[in-house]
Amino acid sequence: MLSIFSDMIRKCIEIFMDDFFIFGESFDECLNHLQYVLEKCIKKKLGSWEKSHFMFKEGVVLGYIVSERGLEVNRVKIDVISKMKPPNSVKQIRSFLGHLGYYRKFIQDFSKISKPLTMLLSKDVPFNFDEKCFESFSKIKRLLPEAPILQAPDWSLPFEIMCNASNYAVRAILGQIKESKPIVISYASKTISDAQLNYTTTEKELLAIVFSLERFRSYILGAKIIIYTDHAVLKYLLKKKDAKPCLLRWILLLQEFDLEIKDKKGFENVFTDHLSRLSDIRINAAPLQDTFLDEQLMIVQHQPSP
Repeated sequence: MLSIFSDMIRKCIEIFMDDFFIFGESFDECLNHLQYVLEKCIKKKLGSWEKSHFMFKEGVVLGYIVSERGLEVNRVKIDVISKMKPPNSVKQIRSFLGHLGYYRKFIQDFSKISKPLTMLLSKDVPFNFDEKCFESFSKIKRLLPEAPILQAPDWSLPFEIMCNASNYAVRAILGQIKESKPIVISYASKTISDAQLNYTTTEKELLAIVFSLERFRSYILGAKIIIYTDHAVLKYLLKKKDAKPCLLRWILLLQEFDLEIKDKKGFENVFTDHLSRLSDIRINAAPLQDTFLDEQLMIVQHQPSP
């Protein structure tokens, strides 16, 4: 598929496995691109009209429901997950978390909630699906049908990031302010590694900023970004003379972005309700990665007719 449309990728078509999506800056341009793509499909004898969708206002795209409202979880897949029975082996835990990883961006504090389950994936930990695991399992299944609609970004507005760190996890919210109202674009969270547990409180706050920038990179690179954090955190980073190698890498990373730092002390943040503190409970759990690519996400923008 990639070789067939190699001259068109990111110009008018996006490909993921055996699916592709055609886009353009205007309706007429989309029609021209569609004609060009269909001509290639005819030439290469590619076709599946049952799986083809044209000019729909809402549809399933890569497992998500995409519409002018935003990005939603696919209720069909959620129903399958909600009917799963409690896992009775490590393999079933991995399968369950694998399904959830695709939708974790919809769940606030996913890493906190799933900690009892991810702990069972750690090396040399006996499998014991206790009450905490069952509560975690049940809560996740309960939250999925209630998952919020994630909004499409407005590229004309600055992005706002609220990031936070506890002793054992970092998490962040990417959002914007539209018409004086906050909208959420994505949630992100991650348990920190054993080496990062030795970081100072300030270094963990810096780690939260770095995690946020790396996780949301495909959205925010080249855009104006407002990060709410403690000013002292960045002063510490910039003035530390005997900086560790990781701190030097963080300094270089920060220089890639157009950042404005706002002090969160005493600031009534519009996203406060989305960032409740993680409880400081020591759990030796392996970090659960979320590496699904977001490049070109929501590239199709809706413009109202004049």
